[in-house]
Amino acid sequence: MGELGYAAILCILMLGGETEVTHAYSAAYDVHRIRTDCETSDQVIEVGMDKRSSLDSLQQVLFAAEITQKSPKIVMIDTDGRFGPYETRVSTAARRAGVDFEIIPKDALIRWQMTSWLRSYDAASVALSGS
Repeated sequence: MGELGYAAILCILMLGGETEVTHAYSAAYDVHRIRTDCETSDQVIEVGMDKRSSLDSLQQVLFAAEITQKSPKIVMIDTDGRFGPYETRVSTAARRAGVDFEIIPKDALIRWQMTSWLRSYDAASVALSGS
């Protein structure tokens, strides 16, 4: 599974947010667009793997936060079970900028997806029906 799949599990199933939200902004007499990895009612979340490609996460989430007027957060997906060089660099920069940072193991996301059916019922309806 790739970054988009993990972001969907995190955003939709865990946070109740929306993935791949597009926002327009104006620069140099043109309209440009950004796409956020995840948005909730009050946060914009940049999701990245523990790879070099995540080094621009801070810039992306700060710009998205400015455009959306929501709080920024970075979530890195841990694929190798260690706090490596990319987690170190991104978490340090996020802390310095005052941006929330979290690491979630990929296996936890997969387990959450696999057991989502256990959380997808209305407990009150089940209690009333006697099931």
